[in-house]
Amino acid sequence: MNTTNEQLYQYCENHSSFEPDVLRTISRDTHANLLKPRMLSGHLQGRLLSMISQILQPQSILEIGTFVGYSAICLAEGLAKNGRLVTIEANEEFETKIKNNIRLAGLSSKIDLKIGNALEVIPTLDCNFDLVFIDADKLNYIKYYDLAIEKLNIGGLVISDNVLWDGKVTDASKKDSTTKLLREFNIHVQNDNRTIKVLLPIRDGLFVSRKIK
Repeated sequence: MNTTNEQLYQYCENHSSFEPDVLRTISRDTHANLLKPRMLSGHLQGRLLSMISQILQPQSILEIGTFVGYSAICLAEGLAKNGRLVTIEANEEFETKIKNNIRLAGLSSKIDLKIGNALEVIPTLDCNFDLVFIDADKLNYIKYYDLAIEKLNIGGLVISDNVLWDGKVTDASKKDSTTKLLREFNIHVQNDNRTIKVLLPIRDGLFVSRKIK
């Protein structure tokens, strides 16, 4: 991110709703103690996820890729009464930290953490969802999307993170496997006639798709 973009991003954060104290605490802890803290959704994107969830008021949310639970907490802010969020994390080393963060946010009764391979876990889930957030390993994005869209209720949203991949998707010289897959993913989502969609240049790119049939 260049200096101008950093300044604009900070300006946007400064003029958005405050980051809740519990999320600020989780963010500080993540940046201080974990590698790749950028995997955290962060203030601006977190407030957007929260707002989308609050507008939709979903009864059920699926998150693919938990990291430390920051985005799960943001999404859970909009859950309908008695709503539930299922979040799947492949790395079992994060389990204790995720549960501690969820407990810190007072959401243990609303968020169900599942440790495992999402490609194996999703087919076992016996419910449909109103909102899905995809933020896991990029090489499986198309598979995650296809599984998620089948479990998405009409009118529901799939939000896919990191789809611009630091702008590499528009750089023809970038030919690594992740960049190539994300280009394929973006075309795959664009061509899905079951949805209407918009690709937002927010942070590292959010692809928002609404199921209409």
